[in-house]
Amino acid sequence: MAVVFGAFLVIGMALPVLPLHVHDGLGFGTFVVGLVAGAQFAASLVSRIWSGDYADSRGAKRAVVAGLCLATGAGLLYHLSLGFVTTPIASAAILLAGRALLGGAESFVITGAMAWGFGLVSASRAGKVIAWIGTAMYAAWALGAPFGIALYARFGFFAVALATTLIPLATLLLASRLRPVAPLRRGRMPFRQVAGAIWLPGIGLAFSSIGFGAMVAFATLFFVARGWTPAWLPFTAFAIAFIAARLFLGGLPDKFGGARVALAFALIEAAGQALLWLAPSAALAVAGAAVTGFGYSLVYPGLGVEAVRRAPVEGRGLAMGAYTASLDLAIGLASPLLGLLAVQAGLHAVFLVAALFALCTAPVALRLVRARRPG
Repeated sequence: MAVVFGAFLVIGMALPVLPLHVHDGLGFGTFVVGLVAGAQFAASLVSRIWSGDYADSRGAKRAVVAGLCLATGAGLLYHLSLGFVTTPIASAAILLAGRALLGGAESFVITGAMAWGFGLVSASRAGKVIAWIGTAMYAAWALGAPFGIALYARFGFFAVALATTLIPLATLLLASRLRPVAPLRRGRMPFRQVAGAIWLPGIGLAFSSIGFGAMVAFATLFFVARGWTPAWLPFTAFAIAFIAARLFLGGLPDKFGGARVALAFALIEAAGQALLWLAPSAALAVAGAAVTGFGYSLVYPGLGVEAVRRAPVEGRGLAMGAYTASLDLAIGLASPLLGLLAVQAGLHAVFLVAALFALCTAPVALRLVRARRPG
């Protein structure tokens, strides 16, 4: 969890900063903002299956170490992009490459960490592993967001690039001291076998994750456009509510069944996104962000328990990689499209669309509930 926290702190720092840097610093519109924000998730999608297979066959610790090295490379590309700010297209292109590399880093770290956790505890605690690793991730995002904004306001994007380079290197020292777990298998497992087991939970996750993508790409700009401050508050409220739900309710999927929990919490997420869409004030918008985070918090582990339960034991890392790839696909595709919607209908409209997609998670979860009933 500590290693995941260190790795994702640099991602959290960039979440509220990148839209401002691309929009205000480089002068691009919301479509390019969505493209840059979604590039990380698109790259995670490409690397997710590879990272899961690598963790299963080569070892979870090695996958995490590889991810930390990639994150440092992303920080170096952030630095390089600053040398081309007078040529915004070139700077944005290099920034996109850095975001892509960071997407690969995120994939290897989180997939490796989950496979590491599965190797340390019994299968009956899979939901807690997913929830607690995710708690470390979102805690890093919650703390990273205001830290990133503070660095950006005082020192500019250079400071964020420097932190992105150095923090993963420091985290490598921590990871090197931890005991590895043995690889789950040798050789390759057919991806089709794993994909067939997790496709339905993956669809549900994709629907619910569009709300998360809307928060990542547009919550900061939404606050800036309305003149509400501080601009980092909605995402931090999202992350704090997310963490609270994981800490106090993280055992619910193991206890009551992942699909039942995902069904209930997807409806809560949709209500939060609807509140953001309708919010006439900063206070109600922050409340909507918090409700969204609370709801989204247990959709991922709830459906993740279903994915792990359906997958072969020796392919759990690959299963989690394939399952999480549906999140990457949804956000990678939805972020630029939501950016186009924002141009036509206003930033608030993206949250309405996200709410409707979150509602689509409910019938998927209901089908999984019925599939588990005997007879």
